[in-house]
Amino acid sequence: MAVQGVAEVSKSLLDNSAKEIERRNMRVYNRARALNKLARLFIDRLKKLVAPDQITYESLNKYAQDAQKVHLVTDIDLKNWFPRLSPFFIMDRRKFLAVHEKAKLSLATLNDFLTKEYVKTKTLEETFQLINDVHNLEAQQVQIETDKSNLQDERVPIEKEIAEIEQKMTLLQNQGPVEELMKVEAEKEKLNNELKHALRHLQKPFIKVQALSVHGGGAGLTPDELVKLDQYLEKPFVALATEEFGYPLLKQIMEKLNRLLVEDKLKLKPDKARKAEQTLNDILNRNMLTGIHTKCVEAAMRERQLLKSSEMEEVKRNLSAMKEKSEQLKIRKENVESHEAVKEHAYKDTRERIANTKKAIEKNVYNSLSQKIKIL
Repeated sequence: MAVQGVAEVSKSLLDNSAKEIERRNMRVYNRARALNKLARLFIDRLKKLVAPDQITYESLNKYAQDAQKVHLVTDIDLKNWFPRLSPFFIMDRRKFLAVHEKAKLSLATLNDFLTKEYVKTKTLEETFQLINDVHNLEAQQVQIETDKSNLQDERVPIEKEIAEIEQKMTLLQNQGPVEELMKVEAEKEKLNNELKHALRHLQKPFIKVQALSVHGGGAGLTPDELVKLDQYLEKPFVALATEEFGYPLLKQIMEKLNRLLVEDKLKLKPDKARKAEQTLNDILNRNMLTGIHTKCVEAAMRERQLLKSSEMEEVKRNLSAMKEKSEQLKIRKENVESHEAVKEHAYKDTRERIANTKKAIEKNVYNSLSQKIKIL
């Protein structure tokens, strides 16, 4: 009502000043135009000051702040312009000032009410909003729980299928040609260890011969013999299995090694030299490696046969298809688990927000009513 009164008195200033402008009285004309312009400015400001349709603490507080700004600017205009209108329009000006001061008192009363009384209503309004927030958050929590359950229902069958595929892969790898191949691999490893043991006293001499050959020390090995020597040092099974009957390359290497030992070009300690000569004699003259050589050749042949067999090709195809399918399923599982982690984080966050909101409601009720409550 106070603002409406200011609007009405502003309209009165506008009308009265317009009448004086029409009379063309030069003594009053300029001041009448100034007052007319000032009245229009007052009216325009007041039009922008709209009372809230719905009364809440926030809407009333905003309205009070806007009205305060209008009154402050109006006070500045009155201070600057009303003295310039003197001595004309004295009754209009007095009337406007009286209404304006009354409006300011009304605004002060409103601010006092907002600060001391209606602030309790603000707390009540906030509490109702917090209750709505709790309801919304609880609905979100229910939806998140549903999403988590759906994701679990999606993940469990994938895990089951992965387990079934891995079980089939294990069965394929533990029977048929794969099982036979594993037996051959075990036999190869056993023969490789036997060879290392049989050639153990030649290990150091072999290394010295290798060094002499690489650095041009007169070992006398051909390129093929040097390659084979490297093989005997690194993979003795492969080296012997690829030898022809009687392992001629190995014997050629050993004969040259024996010559170097006799000439003492390897600079071995007497005990090591003696053991090396004994091993050379056993291999060159007593065919110590004949039995092992036969076993190595047979094992290598069985391995080739198994690897080239149609059964092995079928197993490889099946294993490859199963591995590809398993990897695809694992990628799907990782994606589902990633979504589950997101939902779990959202669930914990929502639960924490619900707890905090309930605490805020309990605090508001206590501050307003001095009564403790516990929201479950």
